Amino acid sequence: MPPSFLPGRLVQPLRAAITGGVAAYFNDGARGEKPVLRHPDGLFGPGSVTWRVHGDVASMMVGGVAALLLQMLHPAVLAGVLDHSNFRADMHGRLRRTARFVSVTTYGERALALAAIERVRRIHAGVRGTLPDGTPYAASDPDLLAWVHVAEASCFLRSWIRYGEPGMLMADQDRYFAEMAEVGLALGADPVPRNRAEARALIQAMRPRLRCDESTRDVARLILTKPASTAAMAPLHALAMDAAVDLLPGWAAQMHGLSVPHFRTPLIRIGTLGVARTLRWAFAARRAPARPLPALPVQGRSRTRRPPGGPDRSERY
Repeated sequence: MPPSFLPGRLVQPLRAAITGGVAAYFNDGARGEKPVLRHPDGLFGPGSVTWRVHGDVASMMVGGVAALLLQMLHPAVLAGVLDHSNFRADMHGRLRRTARFVSVTTYGERALALAAIERVRRIHAGVRGTLPDGTPYAASDPDLLAWVHVAEASCFLRSWIRYGEPGMLMADQDRYFAEMAEVGLALGADPVPRNRAEARALIQAMRPRLRCDESTRDVARLILTKPASTAAMAPLHALAMDAAVDLLPGWAAQMHGLSVPHFRTPLIRIGTLGVARTLRWAFAARRAPARPLPALPVQGRSRTRRPPGGPDRSERY
């Protein structure tokens, strides 16, 4: 709902300004990109958990940054980015292309989603090299793709639980991983988790291979300190960076040497929740006809409440 003090005549202009700013942030107007329309004949569909989780702008932004920080702890992921992309010069473009891939595979017509996956597979086929210790790497390695997939899916879900649906049923969390497995398998990942337990086990199995050195910390600093591409998105951008660090599993934040002061944690979570609710309000009119699943817990789901800085057992995977 809009603020009670907001005059009715300003409601639609405010909605348009918010949605327009978000669209400009995530879509490259110079390339003619427009927001991806929700198509019922896609990889998932309106009744899927994936539509519910991926439809929330704020939590996806936080989860996406956290996923990137988690993924880069694998030396081969970091090397692939540094050796085969212009990430440093065009960080926002790289993040925007990743966000668009997620949007197309989530909401696009099946043919478009599969075409996007095939493009990524072709790109991965040419990404290979050698780590500083002499170990060869390839972006098409099924094991490496499995790490990228599980890190991304886990962070998206963790962020949604924290900022969208803290009482999310465990069955729905398992269903999310089962649905997302279709994308992981299509990209060539193996193994691909199909529930929370398998995701947790895969992350634990990968932890001995993760490293953090000066290159990792340098890229993390670049991600977390790079200014927003537009002034309008600057407040959300800055808050999302803090919220992403707060979202990381404790062991991953420790590896990065990142932390959020305890006294700031409630402020970050309350602020992010406020932004998330504002964005849901702004997009509600546009999405209402095509969004059968609400962004907040409804009748039949757990309504357990917790303080913004308190623990949430459902996030522990």
